[in-house]
Amino acid sequence: MSELALKSLDYSVLQQCMHCGMCLPTCPTYDLTKLEKHSPRGRIALMRAIADDHLALGPAFGEEMSYCLGCLACETSCPAGVDYAHLFEVARSDVEKSGVMANPVRSVVRTALLKILFTHPRLLRLVGRMLWLYQVTGAQWLFRRLGLTRLLPAKLRELEPMTPTVLRKFSHQLIAPVEQPAGGRRYRVGLLTGCVQDLVFADINRDTADVLVANGCEVVTPPVQPCCGSIHGHNGEHAVAQEMARRMIDLFDPFTFDAIITNAAGCGSHLKHYGRLLADDRDYAVRAREWDRKLKDVNEWLVEIGFRVPAGQANTQKVTYHEACHLCHGQKITKQPREILQAIPGVELTELPESNWCCGSAGVHNITQPETAAILQERKVGKITTTGAAVVATCNPGCHLQLINGLRAAGSAIRVSQPVSLLAQAYRAERGATNSHEQR
Repeated sequence: MSELALKSLDYSVLQQCMHCGMCLPTCPTYDLTKLEKHSPRGRIALMRAIADDHLALGPAFGEEMSYCLGCLACETSCPAGVDYAHLFEVARSDVEKSGVMANPVRSVVRTALLKILFTHPRLLRLVGRMLWLYQVTGAQWLFRRLGLTRLLPAKLRELEPMTPTVLRKFSHQLIAPVEQPAGGRRYRVGLLTGCVQDLVFADINRDTADVLVANGCEVVTPPVQPCCGSIHGHNGEHAVAQEMARRMIDLFDPFTFDAIITNAAGCGSHLKHYGRLLADDRDYAVRAREWDRKLKDVNEWLVEIGFRVPAGQANTQKVTYHEACHLCHGQKITKQPREILQAIPGVELTELPESNWCCGSAGVHNITQPETAAILQERKVGKITTTGAAVVATCNPGCHLQLINGLRAAGSAIRVSQPVSLLAQAYRAERGATNSHEQR
């Protein structure tokens, strides 16, 4: 086995944690268990022990890294500025390289998903189309109605109710490769359509394009886009994450855009670190640093350029806002989505208690750690229902699905949306009112 990356890290990174404990009350897994090993400083202590050869990297360490949500709430609370995200990804990469968690089923699943499905966008769309057919033909309904889910392995039986609804049209069927603003171009931006986002929330990608065009942006959206590598980077597949970053940079030359736009918080947190990911790649390092400079979350970009406030009036609707962990903790973007929501006619924004507490989605955490994810989901849904809101907005597809499933299980009629979608609807309502006035 090659030398562990934890041992080759700049040691000052591991030493930066002061063990002050300010991260403890912000960590969902520590809050649930009150065990030091399930806290950020406990995990860093384990990482340092491995780097110092005081602890062998074994299955217990691998399981601990898997139990961590990676929500990065600890980074927000840390007075020393510990880069936990980087330490966490390095640790997970070492776990995978060491093979301490390997078993035949796990290896097959990881290879099929991380190294095949999520590295071939056309194959992913084919699987998405098959799932769509399974759903629209009624086969899924019949499968559930006949109780055939009991025939599935226990793990799949638990996950089956979480199956997302695939849309009839994917992003490339809704968004032209290049779309121009009617009033003249102010900016040229690239739009990332994502993986799960492309299949399940292509309508949100369409909303994003509409909002960008309405604010003077020429929007470039290549019809076939690779995965950004977020799912690989967050799950220990460092080399694959690097390769996906190269593909993305080849597709979107950062020197040709004013901004490269993402509307998925989890992806955005990873996408803003291509510079570090490819720092030792002499062919890509310069472009990767420029990529980091140009990569913008859509909420961040809209506020930065001074988005146009929709005109007109609308019926009042109470909206609350759940902060995706990788937007507020990973990217430190908290005010911008609220500014957008507050600018929309008719929206009455009410703050969500524990708005930045993880909902349990956390990438694939709701798949790998369903029990913990369910507890966090129930807690989040409970807080949402106390607001009296008709709509809860969020900025990440994983959170979006987690909230939909949680609210449905609770029998709640609260709708899940995103700030950019609500803004797009306001622009469309504005145009509709104008057209109606002109007809009269």
